Amino acid sequence: MLFRSCRAAAAVVVMAGFAVLPALAQPRGPDIIPEVVNRVIDSVVVISTSEALPGVDRVPPPDLGPDSDLDQFFKKFFDQERRGEHGERPTGEGSGFVVDAKGIIVTNAHVIEDADKIEVTFNDGSKLPATVIGRDKPTDIAVLKVTPKAPLKPVRFGDSDKLQLGQWVIAMGNPFGIGLSASAGIVSGRNRNIRNGPYDDFIQTDAAINKGNSGGPLFDLDGAVIGMDTAILSPTGSSVGIGFALPSAEITPVVAEIEKYGAMRRGYIGVRVEDVPEEIATRFAIADGKGALVSNVIDGGPAAKAGVKIGDVVTRFDGKPVADARALQRLVGSAGIDRTVKIALLRDRKPIEIEVRLAEATPSAKQPPATAPAPQASVPPAAFASLGVELAGLDAAVRHRFDIVPSVEAGVVVLAVQPTSPLKALGIEAGDTIIQVERQRVTTPAAFERRLAALKSAGASEALTLVASRAGSMRFVRIPVG
Repeated sequence: MLFRSCRAAAAVVVMAGFAVLPALAQPRGPDIIPEVVNRVIDSVVVISTSEALPGVDRVPPPDLGPDSDLDQFFKKFFDQERRGEHGERPTGEGSGFVVDAKGIIVTNAHVIEDADKIEVTFNDGSKLPATVIGRDKPTDIAVLKVTPKAPLKPVRFGDSDKLQLGQWVIAMGNPFGIGLSASAGIVSGRNRNIRNGPYDDFIQTDAAINKGNSGGPLFDLDGAVIGMDTAILSPTGSSVGIGFALPSAEITPVVAEIEKYGAMRRGYIGVRVEDVPEEIATRFAIADGKGALVSNVIDGGPAAKAGVKIGDVVTRFDGKPVADARALQRLVGSAGIDRTVKIALLRDRKPIEIEVRLAEATPSAKQPPATAPAPQASVPPAAFASLGVELAGLDAAVRHRFDIVPSVEAGVVVLAVQPTSPLKALGIEAGDTIIQVERQRVTTPAAFERRLAALKSAGASEALTLVASRAGSMRFVRIPVG
């Protein structure tokens, strides 16, 4: 009853010379949950799926005659095996919610996976068949369509970007197939990466989420959907207080694209990015190391045409702050296509802004080429005594020798590192590829040598160098120039 007593009428009372100041307004708590649940429950649905069993209806039960004691037994047995007149077998149940009065429903893509038939059950017990408008596996979102006799009650989306830790939320759905249920808890965490896909940005909550809740809405206390229940972390398969929901900021653009085009068309700018390493954050005076470091720019891509360069740090995209590499990936992916957006960068400590025309992320654009282009000529190895390394240009033979991934497209490969080499202390090893030295690409040992010599002549003692591992991960290190 603490929440009620804290909302007593404000007053100033003076006793024995002490002033009791007016009580501060308290945020709404659990006592408002029944009101919210009653207001939104007609927007929440149960989703049942089944798959067809080809040919099962062609096997009739044995004809034992109407007077046989076993006749009813066999009829019941075969009815259960056939699962109805159309030879269907239930495959699962999940949850969903109405987003349009005309019959648009959102759920998780995994809820309807491999389903031949989808049925939606509403709070009043009515049922409607559903068809799939489209699904997006990377975000695990599916959009369904039913044809209601009367307008449905849609949910209202809230702003998941404004969620705060400790904020009360309500999870609704169909746990274990027992029917529409509600559970309450708080926002336990934000921006969780559970390695469910490339766009992970989950809300963590301790509101009970169980099997069957998938696809159900996560409401705030204003009755707005701020997430979709999607996954749990549990050693038992049941809720242990760690559940995850897709944020509404991720759901709404995907649903809009699927409704309009039947699929999610993702934006593409043609860069590879990494989280900002401490070295770069210190050099550029980036607060909290936020941003996304451009480690490669795809030739001919939108970013290359706009003038983005390796070593740039993206701080804002389309007006939104970029916290890290994953955040930029999500922002680009949900930004649509065939539109021009502004990107804020840091380059050599200077903030700049450029405009990039978004293309569509086709499968060929998302993935590096299966094989690297053949080099025009093999570059002989060269030894650098001062650095204690042996280097060679990246050609087909060197790529094969070290099993260097295709995403490392060009550079100078470290063939050997002496035990006393200063590069060894930096973690550089055979098979690593030097891609850039102080913002300039190097593709041959001779170009690498010239670049170090120029920096030494300019008075530099170290050079910020971009290095790729044979597996393709990028990092910046400072190497001595002589």
